[in-house]
Amino acid sequence: MKRLLLTLSIIALSLAYVMAEPRMKVSLLTCSEGRNIYELEGHSALRLQTADGSDCIINWGVFDFNAPNFIYRFVKGETDYMVGEAPTEPFVDSYRREGRSVLEQTLRLDSLQTERLMNLIYNNFLPQNRVYRYNYVYDNCATRPLAMIERAIGDTLTLAPPTVPTAERSTFRNAMRHFHSHYPWYQFGIDTALGSGIDTPISEREAAFAPLMLADMIRDARLPSGERLVESEHWLAGGPDAPSAAAAPTPLPLTPMSWSCVILGLALIVSVFQMRGKAVWARWFDTAWFTLTGLEGLVITFLIFVSVHEATSPNWLYLWLNPLCFIGAITPWLKSGNRLEFCYQSVNFALLIALGALFVAGVQSPNPAFIPLMSASGLRAISNIICRARRPLHPA
Repeated sequence: MKRLLLTLSIIALSLAYVMAEPRMKVSLLTCSEGRNIYELEGHSALRLQTADGSDCIINWGVFDFNAPNFIYRFVKGETDYMVGEAPTEPFVDSYRREGRSVLEQTLRLDSLQTERLMNLIYNNFLPQNRVYRYNYVYDNCATRPLAMIERAIGDTLTLAPPTVPTAERSTFRNAMRHFHSHYPWYQFGIDTALGSGIDTPISEREAAFAPLMLADMIRDARLPSGERLVESEHWLAGGPDAPSAAAAPTPLPLTPMSWSCVILGLALIVSVFQMRGKAVWARWFDTAWFTLTGLEGLVITFLIFVSVHEATSPNWLYLWLNPLCFIGAITPWLKSGNRLEFCYQSVNFALLIALGALFVAGVQSPNPAFIPLMSASGLRAISNIICRARRPLHPA
């Protein structure tokens, strides 16, 4: 009886202590897409509220444009982000002014889980932990809060499938294309810079790298007990029917595909003239085109061999876009460049065929605009091979 009374007394004292502490409410905030390219998947943050009026946002998407060599280090892959804190109202107001919606999903966490979460956040704010190496798909403003929540719970959540169609989130690249549909030039750049690593199939859980998909998946997520993680949700700004703050669709004549088709058309025209013995325009076209592809080859060389971005290597576009393209820009003007151009264009054409085979095999997914551009390179290669084969393969 004495043990029972002692136990009840301890429980009563514990309850009294818990009730005396300010009640902490934890929410996941999801901000809708914006106009800037780094805002197209939305943004995630945690909101912490107490009964005594404290109300702040914990945000893992902070970076410093004024840091030394920021642009170079960012391109190289040294993407150092940090965790930050801000009052809730100014944070929400900044998104409201941009015409972006903010969804709040209040989480069902008990006092022990909340305490763990606070300790994790406090530890994350220590100077030695505050800065982290941002990774676009594996460690970002969405994956960080999810990891914090699961560590506080002490187990893995059962996330609901996102509402994005399966085919549009089957790989990281497809998920990016889903959110970048109005920004074709941005996606064109991503498809050029990032290699086959983002074309492997991903799990539903990995789709949570995008804040807007994480909000979908959290909505009906289940705790280990089987209860729903989200107690309630409401909009702090905007709403489900609010117009998107992203840019309007790019007009068709201004898309990469349209310009790629123009380049293919020019390649066809100059090739026809070249076959008829009028090679001057073909020379100028080759100089411009192969200089452009050579410059892009230098960029890809940097991304493959210097950058520490995980997704930039291997990039099979290197078979097509590489520094050897400068040979194709120079040899049309060399009196003794007949043999060199014949050899280069033969190798170039073979590599283009190999790259096309890799695309068909699904090793790397091409941007649709690559097809006419590769065709332009292939057409110029064939035309030059035929014209050079008509001449003796020795210095003129």
